[in-house]
Amino acid sequence: MKKAFSRIYTALCFAFLYVPILILIIFSFNSSKGATWTGFTVKWYGELFRNEAIITSFINTLIVALVASVAATILGTTAAFGMHAMNKYSKSTMRTLTYIQILNPEIVTGISLMLLFAYFHMTSGFTTLILAHITFCVPTVVLSVLPKLRQMNVSLYEAAMDLGCNRFQAFTKVVVPEIMPGIVSGFLMALTYSIDDFVISYFTSGTTSQTLPVVIYSMTKKQVTPTIYALSTLMFVGVLAVLIVYNLIDIRFENEKRKAAGARK
Repeated sequence: MKKAFSRIYTALCFAFLYVPILILIIFSFNSSKGATWTGFTVKWYGELFRNEAIITSFINTLIVALVASVAATILGTTAAFGMHAMNKYSKSTMRTLTYIQILNPEIVTGISLMLLFAYFHMTSGFTTLILAHITFCVPTVVLSVLPKLRQMNVSLYEAAMDLGCNRFQAFTKVVVPEIMPGIVSGFLMALTYSIDDFVISYFTSGTTSQTLPVVIYSMTKKQVTPTIYALSTLMFVGVLAVLIVYNLIDIRFENEKRKAAGARK
């Protein structure tokens, strides 16, 4: 009885999460604009690729997300190493400051950054947008890399040094591979947050560098069209594909790690 209840509860949770997305995907192929199914069509996907505003904003979003995520991954990983080397009190303080940035309401961060850029007379555009996205992506990378650093066996680094590696070789060949899952996770989370962000982008983007969420918001103020359903479907499929590829790579990495550990024994 307990097992059946657990399965039913799990099924209801997944249904609550994914049925709305399934409905969205289905209605992206609906021939009419209403909430009533009238027939199958792919015309909304055709209109999507002919919509210049959406295509331009999507390219802007990808550029900002990739640049901000790469920069945040480098900065966040470096910061994680610095925090890991701190004493207990300093590490706790820095971790708290990092959590504050994560928990801080986006509207506060957005308005603060807008005022900061205005104070330095920076015109809203790609530069301010990328800097803003780096700001809220760095804490995500830090919190993804720190657990991997805590799990890492320090003796591996020391053993590499004893076997003839210099500091750089020991770092790149031992430390980086050990924490790579955390770095990749942080990068993917930063990429997702950057693509999805609306509030901070709304306050820091200019009229010529608007991201996809900002453009979609301006479109929904008039009328939600199935073109947006088609766009959301493609974005969901894209994210799903990235996650599947990442999980396959992660499984392969873990298998190779076990084989290497078995060979050493």
